[in-house]
Amino acid sequence: MISFIIALCALLVGYLIYGRVIEKIFGPDDRETPAKAMADGVDFVALPNWKIFMIQFLNIAGTGPIFGAIMGAWYGPSAYLWIVLGSIFAGAVHDYMTGMISMRNKGAELPEIVGLYLGKKTQKVVVVFSLITVIMVGVVFVFSPAVILANLWGSRVMWVAIIFLYYILATLLPIDKVIARIYPIFAFSLLFMALALMAVLFIKMPDLPEIWSNLSDANKNVNPAWLDREGLISSNPLFPCMFITIACGAISGFHATQTPLMARCLVSERQGRPIFYGAMITEGVVALIWATVSMYFFYYGGWREVCPPEVVNAFIEQVDGGKNLRQFFEAPAVVNYICTGWLGLFGGILALFGVVAAPITSGDTAFRSARLIIADHFHINQTKVHNRMLVGLPLFLASFFLLLWQINDSNGFNIIWQYFGLANQTISVFTLWTFTVYFVQQRKPFIQTLIPALFMTAVTTTFLFISKQGLGLPHTIAYSLGAVVLVIALVWFFSWYRKATKSLNTTE
Repeated sequence: MISFIIALCALLVGYLIYGRVIEKIFGPDDRETPAKAMADGVDFVALPNWKIFMIQFLNIAGTGPIFGAIMGAWYGPSAYLWIVLGSIFAGAVHDYMTGMISMRNKGAELPEIVGLYLGKKTQKVVVVFSLITVIMVGVVFVFSPAVILANLWGSRVMWVAIIFLYYILATLLPIDKVIARIYPIFAFSLLFMALALMAVLFIKMPDLPEIWSNLSDANKNVNPAWLDREGLISSNPLFPCMFITIACGAISGFHATQTPLMARCLVSERQGRPIFYGAMITEGVVALIWATVSMYFFYYGGWREVCPPEVVNAFIEQVDGGKNLRQFFEAPAVVNYICTGWLGLFGGILALFGVVAAPITSGDTAFRSARLIIADHFHINQTKVHNRMLVGLPLFLASFFLLLWQINDSNGFNIIWQYFGLANQTISVFTLWTFTVYFVQQRKPFIQTLIPALFMTAVTTTFLFISKQGLGLPHTIAYSLGAVVLVIALVWFFSWYRKATKSLNTTE
């Protein structure tokens, strides 16, 4: 586990060193925060720092660092590099800057922040992308936990109704009435599950693939044909697909829609680094653990150890001409088998929390942030409950009809999730370019956001060209067009930078 240990240490060092670098560049001070200056008892509510951290972590995490890391582990130890580098230099910077600039602008939501620095036309585009993203998150996170709960008791329709009703209450009630009370419990469960699995990893010390190893020769206990890694790479090449698959464990635009919720509750700017930057690094640690466990599961025969004998035999009996390991063991099943197999009954309960509570607690804040995005865009005061209902009603009606379509279409969940992935990372592109412009205007170093902005621009545009959810072009053409877009972005930025610098000098 040398690569895993190095990656884990790198995340911790990244928080301690690079987190301070970013904090110093931004320059937090002792000015009054929106939680105090604009307290309304609904959305602007001062909360203890530990509680804000737990809510922020669960808001941005959900099942993202679990399911994304499990699917990203199919690419092998390359996932380590993206989780570590993405979390430190992209995701944590992305989340920290979102929270800090939101506080500096009266708790502004993402579209409003984008409008301040990239203009009103771009703001309208981001409003659409943000609403599409958070509504899709809310919808898929109603159905997926309902399916799991229905296997334990009741029906899918009953659980969909219960979860949707909870979403309505969590969206409309003051943040300290529901979310601030239950989120810390669920966040603790998610963290405890990850730490317990890491402890088992160190006890077992399995011989896992290393970053420098030849992965094609690393399948010690698994027939390579059963994993079909070549088929994965041919249809979903590592670049850009891995960088879309592992989103919340590295960088995710969805985080930028959630972070302003906590920016409205923080009482000091100086707590921004441990809360915003720190929550993303913590999520990176969770993703790293799940990627490692999943590599053991898929590449080193861990599925034989943790799955019941009947499940092992069922896979072996159907594998010739049937499903490979990746297709047979989907992410929720992997979570259940690993937690139950390694942690026993208690692990099974934690797994249930992970695959049920985590998506639910991402769905409710997704709807809440959608309400605030609409309210801020149309300047609708949210202190009165009837105003919150005025904004929330059409939002829930649209989500309800989308939910009905998803239930009736057997592939509805997959379709919505695939488009969410693309929309999600597209938002991160807009967000990173916003921060780059901000730093230029503030006459501060901007390379720390420019490089991630360029990289994510290349990822999202190439994915749009190459994926079935996009244009589905041949790989050579898709990579060429992605390179062209990257060059255009560079030319645009330096052209704008020259004009902006000249304008700033003239103003002075």
